[in-house]
Amino acid sequence: MSQVYLITGCSSGLGHELARQALQRGHKVIATARDLDKLSALQKLGAATLALDVTAPQSELNRTVTAALGIYGSIDVLVNNAGYTLFGSVEDLSYEECLREFQTNVFGPIGVTRAMLPHFRRRNGGTVVNIGSLCAWETYPGAGAYSASKAAIRYFTEALSQETSSTGIRTLLVEPGQFRTELLNPGKSTFIETDIPQYRDVIPASFAAFRNIHGKQRGDTSKAVARILDVVHGENEASGREWPGELVLGPDAVEAIRSKCQRTLKRLNEWQDFSSETDAECS
Repeated sequence: MSQVYLITGCSSGLGHELARQALQRGHKVIATARDLDKLSALQKLGAATLALDVTAPQSELNRTVTAALGIYGSIDVLVNNAGYTLFGSVEDLSYEECLREFQTNVFGPIGVTRAMLPHFRRRNGGTVVNIGSLCAWETYPGAGAYSASKAAIRYFTEALSQETSSTGIRTLLVEPGQFRTELLNPGKSTFIETDIPQYRDVIPASFAAFRNIHGKQRGDTSKAVARILDVVHGENEASGREWPGELVLGPDAVEAIRSKCQRTLKRLNEWQDFSSETDAECS
């Protein structure tokens, strides 16, 4: 059956491809971005479009979601995809820069989700898809703020899943590895260079690696999007499988997360006795 998607951050990358493929599969799409001019290609494909800045106050997000609901009368799938990438050492980043990162990557998705939840609850169903990242599991020098924001969205999604488990609302956290999006485009990301001598060996090298991989990432964005849509609709290779709740995409992400889990378990086991002897003495 045709469903209605509301997708944030559709001007390029994963959001644009999600909108395109959802339309191709016969679904209706309300594509959003801060700049409506960047959605003209999706308009030509049949998408409805709305201006949406996820960093706006909750009242404005509520009004935009209400306008979106008025287009087709209902929404079935919310995809929180809009994001911002900030690179810089913890010491070099200002409070305002970190706040912007979290306003876009965390508080924005929370606000849009909050605006959508009453509608989903009234109809006893709906799907919230949050686009996370491998960086919630594995971070790098200079990527602390971005990784922290994606870790926050990971646990926000997990809590939301627990809270809505009896309402018919489903949540899906998508954690991609490296895909050829605009994530590392120097024009789309912010790099805060360091002038701290002790960091000059590690931060510039990390930045160079980020910049050099742009456009050369191993992941095919169109294949990633196809997998997301397959899971949401239980189609193709996702047919008959249990709802995953979390969807890791890319062999690099699978291996990195598995390695992190193995290291965590090893350390937990090594420190188990030391960590566990903290209970109060029985009186």
